[in-house]
Amino acid sequence: MTYPTFRPQSRPHLNLEARFQSLSRRIADFSGTAIAFTCAASSILIWLITGPLFHYSDGWQLVINTGTTIITFLMVFLIQNAQNEDTRELHAKLDAVLQELWAERNMIHDPELLQLTPEELLGEARAGD
Repeated sequence: MTYPTFRPQSRPHLNLEARFQSLSRRIADFSGTAIAFTCAASSILIWLITGPLFHYSDGWQLVINTGTTIITFLMVFLIQNAQNEDTRELHAKLDAVLQELWAERNMIHDPELLQLTPEELLGEARAGD
């Protein structure tokens, strides 16, 4: 008799979160390129050129207003997600550097260090070298 193997079910929300982070990172990286700027400027230029064709109607104006509003709304979330990820990575690296410094200098957690300004901390770090 064979027993069925236990396979944990995948968590769809984790998969969705991973896909969202991947998508937001790619879009945030692309949005800062010259190609993205060229696409945005080209779409505005095309919209301007079509103005006389549509007699500068309210619908013609509504197209650009609605399009830019929707894109801006979505970009806020995507770029914020990418920045949150960058911030978490930066804090993890800083924590690792601090742990190494503390281990190297046989330091223990010192609450007085939290009261120092960044310039004072740099001075202390340079004095230890």
